[in-house]
Amino acid sequence: MAQLTVRSLLEEEDTGLELEVLSGFDGLDKNIASHRIQKPGLALAGHYNYLHPNRLQILGSTELSYLEKLSPEVAESNVEQLCGLGFSCFVITKGQMAPPVLMEKTARYSIPLLRTEMKSSAFISLISRFLEERLLPSTSVHGVLVDVFGVGVLLVGQSGIGKSECALDLVLRGHRLVADDVVRVRTKLPAVLFGEGSDLLHYHMEVRGLGIINIKHLFGVAAIRERKKIDLAIELLEWQEGASYDRLGLDEQFYELLDIRIPLLKIPVCPGRNISTLIEVAARNQLLKEMGYNSAREFQDRLEKRMAEMAQLHSHLIIGDSLE
Repeated sequence: MAQLTVRSLLEEEDTGLELEVLSGFDGLDKNIASHRIQKPGLALAGHYNYLHPNRLQILGSTELSYLEKLSPEVAESNVEQLCGLGFSCFVITKGQMAPPVLMEKTARYSIPLLRTEMKSSAFISLISRFLEERLLPSTSVHGVLVDVFGVGVLLVGQSGIGKSECALDLVLRGHRLVADDVVRVRTKLPAVLFGEGSDLLHYHMEVRGLGIINIKHLFGVAAIRERKKIDLAIELLEWQEGASYDRLGLDEQFYELLDIRIPLLKIPVCPGRNISTLIEVAARNQLLKEMGYNSAREFQDRLEKRMAEMAQLHSHLIIGDSLE
């Protein structure tokens, strides 16, 4: 699981979270290690069993109004025990004033106390999506990600096999490039993989003989995508004489990333094979499979049915001959 500091949360641009620091400046380097958030209402009443210190804690109108109704002694005791659990940070919503006891204890325990003008429901929705994107597992893959007919196709294979050239041909056919060379892959709940380009290589592609080209400048914004769900992986292989390749499509194979499996096809590359066309067909076929239609299995079922009919007819002929 990745981690995010409170300081980096504040410095992140274009989040729309509208956060300011009220207290606990010494704790800005604390880690937020979970994408889940929590409202510590029960803790303010003295119940601490179900609190998770690695979660961001939200204090809305209900929590603050309850804290104000407590006697000063009880409020101080409960807040002290709450802060003693070592939370990463507290966030007050709706721009409300922070109770003095909360300001004092968060400063003492070096727990950042933040405030936003957003309502609790809106902030929880926004921060949950933000933390989910930043904190769920991620990795990088050497390959190319393209959007073909709405199917996210991850092209992998050894260096020089022709992944970038194939992606360029697909762009020329009207499809969209997501990432070339380095694909950053993130998980998204419940079990989905999303790919995007690195900040440095965004929209750029390396083509041997041409060098570095900018797909966005050459073909326009319609030829690129920021990110795309990965639906299918295709491994490009050098054609080898005598090697056995799947000819029916019945042997299901998978490409595993971050403990999530996605369908895998292995396509041998040799002169005369139009790989871009094969990838387009593979994307269309993947769409059919997602709709519950499998061409290979349908053909196998028809073949088995025909063989059964032929076997039954043959048995009837044998019986007829024996009766004669």
